[in-house]
Amino acid sequence: MAADLPDGRKTMGLQGARVLVSGASAGIGRAFALGAVRAGARVVLAARRQAELEKACDEAGGGHPVAVDLTDPDGAARLAAAAADALGGLDLVVSCVGVAPLRMLADTDDADWEHVFAANVIGTHRLLRACLPLLAPSAMVMALSSETVVQPRTGLGAYATSKAALERLLAGWRIEHPWTRFTTVTIGATFPTDFGNAFEGDLLMRVLDDWAVRGLAQEQMMDPQDVADVLLGTAETALGRPGVCLEHLTVRSPSPVVGTFATSLSPFTGETP
Repeated sequence: MAADLPDGRKTMGLQGARVLVSGASAGIGRAFALGAVRAGARVVLAARRQAELEKACDEAGGGHPVAVDLTDPDGAARLAAAAADALGGLDLVVSCVGVAPLRMLADTDDADWEHVFAANVIGTHRLLRACLPLLAPSAMVMALSSETVVQPRTGLGAYATSKAALERLLAGWRIEHPWTRFTTVTIGATFPTDFGNAFEGDLLMRVLDDWAVRGLAQEQMMDPQDVADVLLGTAETALGRPGVCLEHLTVRSPSPVVGTFATSLSPFTGETP
């Protein structure tokens, strides 16, 4: 629903906006979807787990759950059809899908590569392609990437490569559809999420030590709800300003790297406590 700005212009905000969130059953995607519903948006929540989506809708007090697997060649088309039936069109699409094997590259086989790219790249492309006819003029598309693209981490080579491909994919979509606003959102370390649920424990401890030695482990991770709230505020501000495209947003914890002098400083005074 549009509202008046002080200079007489209109801004949409999230009230009445038509929103689709993929990866909405857990983590940042779930928190974003719940926040959008509570802000008055009409929201389709998409993920593979129907039961989790229904729980999210119950908690939010609204929303349309659609169980779908975007690695299924027909999944995106079914999701777009469901969004068309429920909402009629789309003002905002948010892709929060991210799967990763924790593997050293020497142990990463063809099946790992195919799974990661099918979910993180091809599935997102299918979603955008299927939703293209539904996008309103100057609609927004936000897709979550990862800081591992520019800060590689041992054990996450396949994941980082897929997210680099995702960023190039969005750049291509932006060039070919300049009036749709595509935003790549680089996300730093966030916990708790379902991201690492399948990580093997012994290897995880080894790579965590390696990340710390390389200065890649921060003292504090971000909370998914806090990240979602920032993204909700960004979307709410930007939706009604079609002349502005936020091409790339980076969201990271401000905490220092583990083991550095800065970890001993007070976060409030900069002095040692």
